[in-house]
Amino acid sequence: MKIAQIIQELEALAPLPLQESYDNAGLLTGLPQWECKGVLCTLDATEEVVKEAIEKKCNLIVAHHPIIFGGLKKINGKNYVERAVIAAIKNDIAIYAIHTNLDNVAHGVNKVIADKLGLINTSILSPKENLLKKLFVFVPLEQVEKVRDAIFNAGAGNIGNYSECSFGVEGTGTFKANEGTNPFAGEIGSRHHEKEMKIEAIFPAWLENKIVSAMIKAHPYEEVAYDVVALDNIFQKVGSGMIGYLHENMGEQVFLTKLKSDFGLSVIRHTPLTGRPVQKVAVCGGAGSFLISRALNAGADFYITADVKYHEFFDADGRMVIADIGHFESEQFTIGFLAALLVEKFPTFAVLKSEIQTNPVQYFT
Repeated sequence: MKIAQIIQELEALAPLPLQESYDNAGLLTGLPQWECKGVLCTLDATEEVVKEAIEKKCNLIVAHHPIIFGGLKKINGKNYVERAVIAAIKNDIAIYAIHTNLDNVAHGVNKVIADKLGLINTSILSPKENLLKKLFVFVPLEQVEKVRDAIFNAGAGNIGNYSECSFGVEGTGTFKANEGTNPFAGEIGSRHHEKEMKIEAIFPAWLENKIVSAMIKAHPYEEVAYDVVALDNIFQKVGSGMIGYLHENMGEQVFLTKLKSDFGLSVIRHTPLTGRPVQKVAVCGGAGSFLISRALNAGADFYITADVKYHEFFDADGRMVIADIGHFESEQFTIGFLAALLVEKFPTFAVLKSEIQTNPVQYFT
């Protein structure tokens, strides 16, 4: 088992291009061609977690938070980041971070939170734009299905919960093969008319090279006529936060008790209760104050997140309850989620959950 094989599955779950511009997801230490002896899943790849990986003979740490976030100008062990990196490098431990790219997929961190709360009919709270493209390609009629299959298998044609979506219209294409060519149809030096179909299919922008390569490989023409255009469509399956509904309305105090129990909380910081029942709930793992206005506009009764500043609590404006449950607490189940995913993909391989409590915030109760 190569580390690259595990990375391939992680990036199929949460492609690296979906990380935010400020983030540093991906392989932070180590080499993808290393043989993997075992995987340790954690929220934070601290020095203590690296030591745990060494003791448990795991040479790959899969962490949610990147231990290297800003640039490192020196690595001499003066802080916890440098000490963790030194320990990892000295002991040939690879560290892979899967951070905001996992936050931004519909089946990622926020879906884990929503499922823990039992929310139904969930959707992305703030979907992203400018992540979709469309392929147009002209194909001889007898080869249409072969080319369609190729682009579908490469990842094109998915719209919501539908797959293999495309549109085709028939027409006549013309071309003249010049000297030095080897045309699929027609004769060199003569204009040829070919019955063709124009195929259209939508795809995520980061799959462009893969899809175009698959299309060209399946296409019979020596020179393939095709276009790729960027779309302004909103990508409903990618974005920040999540919103959904409780199975039935619940009183605010009852919901707070449920929230405290479900997440094992000792304290919840929240805005004044509104006196209205709770049905629609928005969530965002980690620092989510940037989505308060989105949650309000979406009609959420409760918005559950972390790292909310004093003045940001005022933004609830008596229209919903903002509940800050803590950064670690909001993302704690990500560890088990990642471990379960890797166990499913590699059932005979050693995948462990870290036993180190990395939460730097403690509460005196």
